[in-house]
Amino acid sequence: MILIHKATIINEGKSFVGSVLIENNLIAEIYTTEEIPEGILNRVNVIDGRELWLMPGVIDDQVHFRDPGLTHKGDLESESKAAIAGGVTSFMEMPNTKPQTTTIDLLEQKFEMASEKAYANYSFYLGATNDNINELRKVNSKDVCGVKVFMGSSTGNMLVDDKTVLQAIFAEVDMLIATHCEKEEIIKANLAKYKAELGDEIPVKYHPLIRSAEACYRSSAEAVELADKYQSRLHILHLSTEKEISLFDIKPLTEKKITGEVCVHHLWFSDEDYAKYGTRIKWNPAVKTKQDRDALMQGLLKGKLDVIATDHAPHLAEEKQGDALKAASGGPLVQHSLQMMMELAKQGKLTKEEVVNKMCHAPATLFQVHKRGFIRKGYFADLVLLNPNKSYTITQDNILYKCKWSPLEGETMSTTIEKTFLNGKIAFENGIVNNIRGERLKFDR
Repeated sequence: MILIHKATIINEGKSFVGSVLIENNLIAEIYTTEEIPEGILNRVNVIDGRELWLMPGVIDDQVHFRDPGLTHKGDLESESKAAIAGGVTSFMEMPNTKPQTTTIDLLEQKFEMASEKAYANYSFYLGATNDNINELRKVNSKDVCGVKVFMGSSTGNMLVDDKTVLQAIFAEVDMLIATHCEKEEIIKANLAKYKAELGDEIPVKYHPLIRSAEACYRSSAEAVELADKYQSRLHILHLSTEKEISLFDIKPLTEKKITGEVCVHHLWFSDEDYAKYGTRIKWNPAVKTKQDRDALMQGLLKGKLDVIATDHAPHLAEEKQGDALKAASGGPLVQHSLQMMMELAKQGKLTKEEVVNKMCHAPATLFQVHKRGFIRKGYFADLVLLNPNKSYTITQDNILYKCKWSPLEGETMSTTIEKTFLNGKIAFENGIVNNIRGERLKFDR
């Protein structure tokens, strides 16, 4: 048994000094300081939590770990190690791999691969195409996080642009539908305009003008319209614009059928940062204006937007070279997303309790993850001990991604991940990821 003793527990909107008892893989008890039974300290392995913050492990609902077929960029082993080092204990991975995860058989092959390689708990999306509706109908919602629909083309070319197919997906798929929303026709028109003006070498600062706010809004609005019409369970990923926020309601998360995610890079960077970072911050959807960035934060705080994730998408450094057309879109973030959000909390942008809500509680509630995402008796002991007073500089030496770079290199965070617990075991401490495997996520649906 392990007792994490006298930590500041951040959980369900409150922070208080207490202790958490771990027995086997579960949280056995949660004590306030006055409730510790006499003699228990002599019977357990005590971890001193004084001056540390204890929170549930982060659940990242959108990552690209590149396995199979793109493993020169990253793989399930390397990227899940980085996740655990960053306090991310569960991930949901995307289908645009090689081969694309568009059949039940290929999906189950991924789960089998993860059981051998993943250092965090895992689930995988089944990808939609213009011709695999029969496969989507077969998905067991208790065993799979969701179905992914690319309503805008991105890495992997899985665009679903057949209107009849889109209607069928929203009408017939009886589980969570997660969408990438960018309107292809608008992007193509913008691209033609800037090519006419600038030629074939377009500076990266034009990326958010090509993949514009209007392209995002029109596609997201179409997804919401389909979900409303067919009463589908829709989750729109990586929202990036102020205008899109108007599509969402303020109501308790458990009552929502249409939800939204925002990613750490859209809360951290703005289009003013292209001058400094260049293509290292080229994502799809693009990083946009400060006004969009600030509006996304307000959307989270007001309860219109629900989840903070990463869209972790590693590429080799050389693949990120070029301009708005040539450089790959996407970047690695899963190792530092929690520190980034706690940095914004220290700046007063949101509270540490709200960070925990949007990164741990909300994804667990939204996806109905079985017994994870909260510090509750009987729940799996996926936990993070964070030192709020110990600075941490991100360098190539401590980056665990296979691609060995980060857009945050050289940045100093004011918090450090001290320990990560996975299913009751210490999976990360003292900068080292221990040899512990994650488990397949289950869903209470």
